Amino acid sequence: MSEAPHGRSAPRGKTLAILSLGALGVVYGDIGTSPLYAIKECFEGVYSVELTPANIYGVLSLIFWSLNFVVSFKYVGQMLRADNRGEGGILALMALLGSRGDRGKWRAALFTVGLFGAALLYGDGIITPAISVLGAIEGLGIATPVLGPWVLWISLAIIVALFAVQRHGTAIVGAIFGPVTTVWFVSIAALGIHGIVAEPSVLRALNPWYAVDFFIRNGVMGGIVLASVVLVITGGEALYADMGHFGKRPIRAAWFAVVLPALVLNYFGQGALLLAHPEAVQNPFYSLVPAWALYPMIVIATGAAITASQALISGAFSLTQQAVQLGYCPRVTIVHTSRTQRGQIYIPEVNHALAVACVALILGFRTTSNLAATYGVALTGTMTITTLLFTVVARNRWRWAWWKVLLVVVPILAVDLSFAVANLIKIPSGGWFPLSIAAGVFVLMSTWKRGKAIVRAKLKENLFPLDLFVADIEQRQPPRVPGTAIFMTADVSGAPAVLLHHVKHNKMLHERIILLSITTPDEPQVDEEERLTIRSLGANFHIVTASYGFMETPSVPQILEGLASRGMQLKPLETSFYLGRETILPTGKGRLARWRKRLFIVMVRNANSAAAYFDLPPNRVVELGAQIQL
Repeated sequence: MSEAPHGRSAPRGKTLAILSLGALGVVYGDIGTSPLYAIKECFEGVYSVELTPANIYGVLSLIFWSLNFVVSFKYVGQMLRADNRGEGGILALMALLGSRGDRGKWRAALFTVGLFGAALLYGDGIITPAISVLGAIEGLGIATPVLGPWVLWISLAIIVALFAVQRHGTAIVGAIFGPVTTVWFVSIAALGIHGIVAEPSVLRALNPWYAVDFFIRNGVMGGIVLASVVLVITGGEALYADMGHFGKRPIRAAWFAVVLPALVLNYFGQGALLLAHPEAVQNPFYSLVPAWALYPMIVIATGAAITASQALISGAFSLTQQAVQLGYCPRVTIVHTSRTQRGQIYIPEVNHALAVACVALILGFRTTSNLAATYGVALTGTMTITTLLFTVVARNRWRWAWWKVLLVVVPILAVDLSFAVANLIKIPSGGWFPLSIAAGVFVLMSTWKRGKAIVRAKLKENLFPLDLFVADIEQRQPPRVPGTAIFMTADVSGAPAVLLHHVKHNKMLHERIILLSITTPDEPQVDEEERLTIRSLGANFHIVTASYGFMETPSVPQILEGLASRGMQLKPLETSFYLGRETILPTGKGRLARWRKRLFIVMVRNANSAAAYFDLPPNRVVELGAQIQL
C-alpha cells in the first residue's frame, strides 16, 4: 500500500525513544484515561448488560478486538498513511483532497461532510476534560466516602485552573506530558497484571468467539452495549490529528510497545476482579487498586486526566488555526507561547468558550455515568466521516484499485457504522450536546466560508486591470513621495480598491508600491525558499506573494525580513501599510439567507483586525473603508 508522499522520515534510536515518550502524553492521553470509566459503563451505566461471567468474557473480547481493529488496524495501520506532508487530522485530509484541484459534483458534498466532521471534534474537546477529570477525582469517594459530595467541586476547581493557565503556554506542562503518562500506563498495567494473576481464566476473552457469542445471546442489547464499548477507542481521532507533532513511527512504536499492552492488561484485570467480586462494579478501576495505593493512584490518575485534557485543548487551538488559514473561520487572536515550537499556540477566544462549555457540562451532568451518555455520538460520527474521506483519497489520489479500496474500507466502515448506530440511542440522554455544539460550529464555519466567497466575488467585479493601472500611472506620472506603501490584497490580478481610493483622494503615490498577497496552499507548511515570490511591474510597482501553510500563522515582519534578504530593503519608519475595511450591508436578495447574512456581518465585526492578525506596526497602518451589499 502506497503512503502519501512528504511523510516525516522515520526516526531511530534515541530520537525514536524521545518522540515516542512525547507521543505517550500528547497522542494517547485521551484513550489512556478510558479505563477510569469504560468497564463500569458496560455493566453499570445506562447502556449496559447484566453482570454475568459470560457477559464479562463477551465485553472483554469486544474491547480487545475493538482496540485492535479500530485503533491498531484503522488508525495506526491505515489512517497514518493519509498524511498531508506529515500532518494528519480531518482538515488536513480535506486539504489533501483539494490539492488535486478536482471540481467534480461530489467534491462540494465531501467538503461539507468533512467540515461537519471537523466541527464534531469541538464537542469531543469539551467532553474529554470533563469526563477525564471527574473520573479521576471520583476515586476520592471510594477512598474517603465523606469526600464524595466534594468530588464535583474539586473537579470544577481543577478544570477552571487548567483553562486559566493556558495563557502561559504549554511548554512547562508539555515537558511532563510523557513522564506523567508513562507512570500512568505502567501503573494501570501493574494493576491489570495483579487482577489477572488472581483470576487467570479471564484470558479466555482473547478468543473472538466470546464476542460473537455475546451478540448471539444478547441480541439487540448486545448491539446497544457498543454505545459503552466505544469509550475504549475515544482517542483514535486524536492519534491521527496529532501525527504531525511526532511522526508515524513514534506513534506506532508507542502504541504497540506501551499503550495497547497497558490498556489490555488493565481492562482484563478489571474483568478478572468482576468475575471474583461482582460487587466491585460500582467502580472496578479503583476497586482494583490496593488500599495503601489508593491516594497515590488518585494523584496519578488526576495527572493523566489533566494531560489528556491539555492535549484536547491544544488540539482545539490547532484545529482553529487550521480553520482560519483554510478560510473556514474569522481571524482570531493567535498567541505563540514558545519561541522555538511554532505549534504551541494559545487562542483566548477558543479557551474561554471551551472553559464555559466544560464547566456547564460538569454542572449539568455531574457524574461520569451521566457524561458517558454524551460521549460517543460525536466520536463515531467523526470516525465514519474520516473513513469516507480516506476512501476518496485512496482511490483518487493514490490510485488504488477498486478491489483494494473495498477490501480495506468495507470492514472499517462496517465497524464504524455499527458503533455510530449504537450511539444514536444516546442522543436523547446527552448525545444531543456534542451534536448541538457541532451544528453550531458547522453553521459558523460554512457561513463564513460562503460569505467570504461572495465578498471576494463582488470585490473582483470591481477590480481594475493592474497592467492598465500601471500604464496609466506611467503616463500621468502623479507626484511620488519618499517611502514604501504596502497594499494588502487577496487578489493581485487587479488594482485593489484601497489603492484606487488612495490615488483618487490623495493625488499622489509613494516612491515604491508593493501589492502584498498572503495565500494558503493545501499544505501544512511551506518551505522557506518557497515562501516569497516577487514580480516587478514597472513604475516601481511590485507584486509580492507570501505563502503560508494551514498550520502556520502569517507574519508581515517575517515577510519584510525575507524581502530584505532578497535585496528589497524597507525602512520601517518610511513604510506604510494600507488595508481595506469592508462594511457589509444585508440586502433583501442574494445567495445567502437573510439570517445567515446577519450572522456573517456579526462575525465580520467581531473578527480580529487584519493589522493585529498579520502583526503590523499599529502606527504605520492606514485603513480605507468600502461598502459591500451582500
